[in-house]
Amino acid sequence: MPQPYLVRDFMSAMVTTVPSTARLLEAALTLRRTSFRHLPIVEGDKLVGIITDRDIQRFAPSLLSKISQEEYNAIFENTPLAKVMTRNPLTVEPSTPVQDAVEMLHGRKLGCLPVVENGALVGILTITDMLRLLYNLLQDPSHPKPGLESI
Repeated sequence: MPQPYLVRDFMSAMVTTVPSTARLLEAALTLRRTSFRHLPIVEGDKLVGIITDRDIQRFAPSLLSKISQEEYNAIFENTPLAKVMTRNPLTVEPSTPVQDAVEMLHGRKLGCLPVVENGALVGILTITDMLRLLYNLLQDPSHPKPGLESI
């Protein structure tokens, strides 16, 4: 019987994070600079929350409202991430079967799952990682492992 594919084989191990003491501005700038859509929030190496590009859009005041540029900027500069992040996000371990992770992503309509081992953030599994796996499976069903060539 073939071994199940595991999260560790397909997750992104290099994870950009921000500390829980950061402000909304730092998260917004980090997401823009990296072109990522999900940003884990940590205290040391411990995951405490997550914020997404959609969250930031939702928390940003409308430029159509009667708000000055200075007031708009102040909201980003003064809002602590701890106030707006999703606390205790759903996570997986590196040894989680990919099928279980896909069920979680699909069933809960999530864009990512932080990967945690012994309480420490060690990676992130995203929808993009799963699309890359699907692409590789469709190209060569016998070798879908993390050769993860760019699509």
